[in-house]
Amino acid sequence: RKAFEEAEKNAPSIIFIDEIDSIAPKREKTHGEVERRIVSQLLTLMDGLKSRAHVIVMGATNRPNSIDAALRRFGRFDREIDIGVPDEVGRLEVLRIHTKNMKLSEDVDLEKAAKDTHGYVGADLAALCTEAALQCIREKMDVIDLEDESIDAEILNSMAVSNEHFKTALTTSNPSALRETVVEVPNVGWEDIG
Repeated sequence: RKAFEEAEKNAPSIIFIDEIDSIAPKREKTHGEVERRIVSQLLTLMDGLKSRAHVIVMGATNRPNSIDAALRRFGRFDREIDIGVPDEVGRLEVLRIHTKNMKLSEDVDLEKAAKDTHGYVGADLAALCTEAALQCIREKMDVIDLEDESIDAEILNSMAVSNEHFKTALTTSNPSALRETVVEVPNVGWEDIG
């Protein structure tokens, strides 16, 4: 409620609600009274915004169909923009952003990494880059003195994230967009083929 009051007071303004599906699920699917009250309160607050208040309310979710239908009606969240999963070009751009401050060895092929990361979203790619960097650090742990407050400059200069680090990181990561996809292989024998 305070956020809506502050937004109106300081208009023009934007209220951004991330993961809106967690605070405003479909009321018929909720078991608790608290969740129903939160959805009702949000509906009341959105309806209470003056049409000329110059306040925009935006929500983000990975699961738009789990949001209460009343919130998706005209005058509330009436415009929906599907961002989707980045394509290969988009993944390459995200990888470049997350590696721009990393020391990369010359063998790193971000184009290949972008090809190999179908179904990855930005957070998955960020985690992949972090894991590749951690692989590089793990390799040097035997020469790093953990008792020292700083790492020797020579050791730091010798560290560079390699293509091998990215390959290893890829084996431990799963794309968010494909996690919920389940493929069922039917039990079919030659006698079933006709």
